[in-house]
Amino acid sequence: MKLQRKNRLRALSLGALAVSGALALTACGSDDTSGSGDGGKETTANANIKCDDAKGQLAASGSSAQKNAIDAWRKVYTTNCKDVQLNYNPTGSGAGITAFLQGQTAFAGSDSALKPEEIEKSKKVCSNSQAIGLPLVGGPIAVGYNVPGVDELTLDAKTLADIFNDKIKTWDDKAIAKLNPDAKLPKTKIQAFHRSDESGTTDNFTKYLKGAAPAAWPYEPGKSWEPKGGQSANGSAGVASQVKQTAGAISYFELSYAGEGIKTVDLKTQAKEPVKATVDNASKAIAEAKVVGKGKDLSLELNYKPTAEGAYPITLVTYEIVCEKGNKAETLPATKSFLTYIASEDGQNVLKENDYAPIPAEIISKVRSTVAGLS
Repeated sequence: MKLQRKNRLRALSLGALAVSGALALTACGSDDTSGSGDGGKETTANANIKCDDAKGQLAASGSSAQKNAIDAWRKVYTTNCKDVQLNYNPTGSGAGITAFLQGQTAFAGSDSALKPEEIEKSKKVCSNSQAIGLPLVGGPIAVGYNVPGVDELTLDAKTLADIFNDKIKTWDDKAIAKLNPDAKLPKTKIQAFHRSDESGTTDNFTKYLKGAAPAAWPYEPGKSWEPKGGQSANGSAGVASQVKQTAGAISYFELSYAGEGIKTVDLKTQAKEPVKATVDNASKAIAEAKVVGKGKDLSLELNYKPTAEGAYPITLVTYEIVCEKGNKAETLPATKSFLTYIASEDGQNVLKENDYAPIPAEIISKVRSTVAGLS
């Protein structure tokens, strides 16, 4: 537990550096807040990183769920490739894809695969080509809660759906009590927070609710929040902050945002024991994913009802969205160099140190081959 806390604090400390760079590059502000620290051991030089002709500014934006991973990678990469200024703005998946399709960034981060209409639009940005999705970050979507006096909490898909659909309104509701017979549940009003921005995290969270409890969740999954009611905040850091400071709060965010003071829900699945939100448990679920993208696109279809014992079902995979061909000449060397590093064994090892799940070997090997062919 001490090691996890240390890693989370390290990831947050790295965030201050990346956010300051992003704000200097663009007028679009970040909603994330970060602490300060020494940056951690992942800042040391890595002789395996090939900078080649990489130089200049490399602008990217998108998923805030992968922000802490990008921060850690950025620190290592720019320590080695000093001629590159890498700026990642965690604006959310929807805004990141929009910026990429408008030619404002070299690549985008998205917690969801590209839609057919987005691929079609990308042909205007990617000369004689199109955008592809490269899965490079995995991890559990934690359900964080703040219920005074309750240190352990188990929920299932139906109960979560009813909570976020404003049907279960207090923490002593009989549905919650049935799943937690030993807990002293207060009458505190439930304060359910969702993302206000378009988010791949929302997309994956609602896909889980729809897939695991379709009768209780009548909405179609998507990046935008559909149900009425509840409260909202911007970015993963925004909803996590609200949970930390609001008694009775509950929300969803990438595990790396569940820092000091935020407890996470154990999920009741078909397994014998409730499943905790951990990197290893997420990896068990991601291992069951299938590649469904066409051509060089490596988009995955996640299984929200995994059969493996101990598999955590609310997982996400973050894609770096990039042109297969037709990348801008001034950013192509840095783009390939950075993506080559984060897809490498060293790059993927950084993920687990920061509460993310590495991409399974059979998938990441395809990513490496695709990155090598970018032009």
